[in-house]
Amino acid sequence: MSLNSISMMTSFVFGIFTSKIISVFLGTSGMALIGSFRNFANFSKSTATLGLNNSVIKIMVEHKENQKELSLIFQTFFSIFIVISVLFSALLMFFSIDISNYLFFSDAYSNYIKLFAVFLPFMIVTVLFSSVLNSFERYKRIVKIQIASSVFVFVTSILLIYYIGLSGGILSVILGEIILFFVTYLYFRKQFDFINYGINFNLEKAHLKTIFSFSQMAFISAVLIPLSLIIIRNFIVKNYSIQEAGVWDALNRISSFYMMFFGSGLSLYYMPKLASIETDIEFKEELKAYYKTLVPLFLVVILLIYFFRTFIVKLALTDEFIEVNDLMIWQVLGDLLKIMSLAFGFQILVKTMLVRYFIIEIVFNLVYVLLAWYLLPTQSVEGVVQAYFIANLCSFCLMLFFFRKLLFVPNC
Repeated sequence: MSLNSISMMTSFVFGIFTSKIISVFLGTSGMALIGSFRNFANFSKSTATLGLNNSVIKIMVEHKENQKELSLIFQTFFSIFIVISVLFSALLMFFSIDISNYLFFSDAYSNYIKLFAVFLPFMIVTVLFSSVLNSFERYKRIVKIQIASSVFVFVTSILLIYYIGLSGGILSVILGEIILFFVTYLYFRKQFDFINYGINFNLEKAHLKTIFSFSQMAFISAVLIPLSLIIIRNFIVKNYSIQEAGVWDALNRISSFYMMFFGSGLSLYYMPKLASIETDIEFKEELKAYYKTLVPLFLVVILLIYFFRTFIVKLALTDEFIEVNDLMIWQVLGDLLKIMSLAFGFQILVKTMLVRYFIIEIVFNLVYVLLAWYLLPTQSVEGVVQAYFIANLCSFCLMLFFFRKLLFVPNC
């Protein structure tokens, strides 16, 4: 966590300044459209990997000491990622005009969809590299990659937005992914020189079972989460305006700054830790440590965020986004519930509890979208943020129900 905090602090500072540039030069509408493209990019990357990155971590951890087997495993995943990403890129190319109309309410940005599609395979390979580094717990390497890419992405984003405007902001999302690929590849090649990059589809049946389980789980999240955000944003635009959608996006962006710190820290430490434990007693002890350290720390962070929200909005945004202040309470409460839920969520993920995972993901996103649609006409954007809080509350209650024996039955 301490190593990760260096990278996250860098991303936080750059994120604040990038948000300021977007709010000054592009306003609320620009914030909404760039947010929409970011959601689309995340959706595309996650869908094209089919959630296999989590499978990489689990399988690589199990074969750390066997370089020959590791190379074969890598070749198989590399081959699968390339084939899937190329096919998905072709789909994006074919539907580029329709995607542009849905995301930007205009076909003027279809060329940017095509450009994104061209570089999608590189983005997918980056996910593979990062997963391998994660599985070997090369935290210093990961931190260096994150910091280096953050610096390059920040400078590129500022220049493109300043000189080209909205198109530059959209282009910066694509270039940021390309920069991340090259930085990650340079570090990866030095660290894993024994790995070959040939095409290979030979994998043991036991690995295929793991891959199938993990891909089902991650694929659901990959589709539902960014798609839900895009749908809700379009609700706001159609019922109110693109400016109101920009306010909602700005709130999500501020939330992402502190959630990024905790979320990436948990992926780096907590998930591999859970993958290594075998019994419910060990998980219960890890759970106690989580709630004694991470949850109180997060509570302090969101209290500071809330009490200094006016200062943060003025620092990161402009007066055009002042409405964010009134919406912050529901966002931070929803984020607190999310962090509390993740203690159980990572266990569901690493132990491939498919039914529980599907129920939680479907319930959260369905509640979020339906409540946003229901509350938006009467409560405006505040209704959408209230829907986010309620959706997280439902998820947390489901977690408690699923793990009730572990939590409430003695000696379990």
